[in-house]
Amino acid sequence: MSAEASGPVGAEAPSLEVAKPSGLEPGSAAYGLKPLTTNSKYVKLNVGGSLHYTTLRTLTGQDTRLKAMFSGRAEVLTDAGGWVLIDRSGRHFGTILNYLRDGSVPLPESTRELGELLGEARYYLVQGLIEDCQLALQQKRENVSPLCLIPTVTSPREEQQLLASTSKPVVKLLHNRSNNKYSYTSTSDDNLLKNIELFDKLALRFHGRLLFLKDVLGDEICCWSFYGQGRKIAEVCCTSIVYATEKKQTKVEFPEARIFEETLNILIYETPRGPDPALLEATGGAAGGGGASRGEEEENREHRVRRIHVRRHITHDERPHGQQIVFKD
Repeated sequence: MSAEASGPVGAEAPSLEVAKPSGLEPGSAAYGLKPLTTNSKYVKLNVGGSLHYTTLRTLTGQDTRLKAMFSGRAEVLTDAGGWVLIDRSGRHFGTILNYLRDGSVPLPESTRELGELLGEARYYLVQGLIEDCQLALQQKRENVSPLCLIPTVTSPREEQQLLASTSKPVVKLLHNRSNNKYSYTSTSDDNLLKNIELFDKLALRFHGRLLFLKDVLGDEICCWSFYGQGRKIAEVCCTSIVYATEKKQTKVEFPEARIFEETLNILIYETPRGPDPALLEATGGAAGGGGASRGEEEENREHRVRRIHVRRHITHDERPHGQQIVFKD
């Protein structure tokens, strides 16, 4: 609380005038307050219920609102116990005082607390602390990146560009439920959702090491593809066509263990590794013997894709006409 001064407390001239609250007179008995005496060197502050003990030198050392309150131009009022009352939250007032004492303070790590401290620094007009808080908040905004960015493939060309532009191994999930001319088995909808949920969990877990892509325009209903160093390493297809009673149905599987295994397998492609010279020398690779056959073998290996089709087949009806048989899934 403050009112117009009836006499100076210090010798320095203030840079800010504090307006007198309406309806409150200095030393009003109704509030039990009295002016701070001129010979007080130490000040007891009650800031929103938070108690602080400091000196006039600390409060008037920098050109702030506190200097205006305690330098003589603006009168501050105390309660019966001698505590100067300031109607603000006291949560960050200790930090304000430490900045006035030392010229710098450790800033909060939390963005929310940093914003609260900035609000208090603005109220008390502590310009240096204002600038420090603003700079810290700006750095936090610049350093924030999406936790997990998952591009959606809309064309084969876009997929090729994404694969060529990254050095990370890639996991792609193709799910296109609309691309189906048969009805689904009873568990297929649940299994399709389980595949999508597993993709999201893997993306959150390995987002810094792998690039995850979603494809919703392909020909398959549910298919996983795994890429390393720009080429496809493995594929797990999760759909099959089966016979129910007198009709075909699409079945979607959820091979969770196989998908997780292939995800771990492509982690070896994170950092390109060259051939081990010691191993080449021990196996005769450095001497050039059999180089042509080994070169062909390496080329074949590069184009080999490990494809895992989970029960991907169509059961054809080869029964003689009129014979009845029950197909079981």
